[in-house]
Amino acid sequence: MTEAIRLDPNRVSHRTRLTALIVATAMFMQNLDSTMIATALPTMAHTFGYDPVRMNVALTSYLLSLAVFIPASGWIADRFGARNIFRLAIIIFTLGSVLCGQSNSLAFLVASRILQGMGGAMMVPVGRLLLLRTAAKTELVSAMAWLTTPALLGPVCGPPIGGFIVTYLDWRWTFYINIPIGILGLVLVTMFVEDVREPPRGAFDLRGLLLSSITLIGLMFGLETLGRHFVQLWISEVMITCGLLGGLGYFLHARRHESPLLDFTLMKLPCFGVAFSAMMLFRTGIGAIPFLLPMMLQVGFGDSAIESGLITFASSAGALAMKPAARRALRWFGFRDTLLWNGLISGIMLGLCATFRPTWPAAALYGVLLVGGFLRSLQFTAYNTLAYGDVSRARMSAATSLYTSGQQLAATIGISAGAVSLELARVYTGHATAQPSDFSVAFLVVASMTTAAAPVALFMPRTAGDELTGRGAAFAPRPGE
Repeated sequence: MTEAIRLDPNRVSHRTRLTALIVATAMFMQNLDSTMIATALPTMAHTFGYDPVRMNVALTSYLLSLAVFIPASGWIADRFGARNIFRLAIIIFTLGSVLCGQSNSLAFLVASRILQGMGGAMMVPVGRLLLLRTAAKTELVSAMAWLTTPALLGPVCGPPIGGFIVTYLDWRWTFYINIPIGILGLVLVTMFVEDVREPPRGAFDLRGLLLSSITLIGLMFGLETLGRHFVQLWISEVMITCGLLGGLGYFLHARRHESPLLDFTLMKLPCFGVAFSAMMLFRTGIGAIPFLLPMMLQVGFGDSAIESGLITFASSAGALAMKPAARRALRWFGFRDTLLWNGLISGIMLGLCATFRPTWPAAALYGVLLVGGFLRSLQFTAYNTLAYGDVSRARMSAATSLYTSGQQLAATIGISAGAVSLELARVYTGHATAQPSDFSVAFLVVASMTTAAAPVALFMPRTAGDELTGRGAAFAPRPGE
């Protein structure tokens, strides 16, 4: 038996485990924030005097800010040190949370969410970069589990905590709760995380940042407002056109630039290319859940915020339950078969949300959400690990920037697709407010996007990623056999 086969992919060094848990503190804060806000949106809409369905701008403004600023995170981390930038990101995110809690209008809230997004744009990819440069290749699956398991406590705790805060306190405390978590994360990073940096990949690509920002802002704003009567139709069409032209400009620019902010040559790497492409489709559908599910329960079913939160948390609880089993599942079935069949079933489970009605017993709602979250967690663990399996250390910052940009862009598209589908269904049926049948249409649309990701796995060999899990070693003959 070779030395490589003797390595246990489930064994993680103390340094890797500690780094993962500290980075997870920041991700916990971000996930807690996102899920609490989704639960509080209807109450916030009442405060500001807006239609609850249109309050998704509070979610999309944050996600758009992430997508715009994430491309620069890798270069900045290499230039100034990943630990320094990670600490700065926590400070900016916490400050943005304070301002969100002080908001007295929707415009002020959106501006504060954009500031939060600037912090999150550095916090998530740079934190992941710290872990990727700490962990060995054979530790990746286990390291990702150590990273994401604590982070998933945010979505588990977010809905019930957000519902409790909205029902018994004030929605502003959904933002203020980030303050002690941010301070704790800042202290832990300063005390225990080592500074990790690589030489920057050439000069900062300012033109690339401008072109990518034009692309993302144009497409997201145009798609968000198209057909929803926020602005005149011609404004949406102009923004979409600007986005498409900006995308073309960035594509031509990236081909000539030796170190573009978003390096699409990474797509030529077999594992990264397949994982990134499939993840984009899968996450587009899943990204609509934090908007559609609480809105359906509160607006469509008439549940209170705390009732909605207690039901919504089941999806994240299922995701948390999967993490201990993810490594074993990937080792048994391999990445390709897992991404194919688990992806198909995950899409079906999301589609079942379209059949939810107020008459359903709570146990049935919990069951569908719990199983769906369980399967989606396995899918994301597989994507997030496989993507970095064939990326060299020197290109790791570029890979985290591109991959995380794709994640947030897909989530933004998902929220927009869910909101637009819901609005179009409501207009078509003539309902003054969205009804359960309108939410059914929206869930079927996003479920089809999620399901479309599964066949992408067929483009990879059956043995793809086996070295990350030790799958081949599980069946290797022992010495003398």
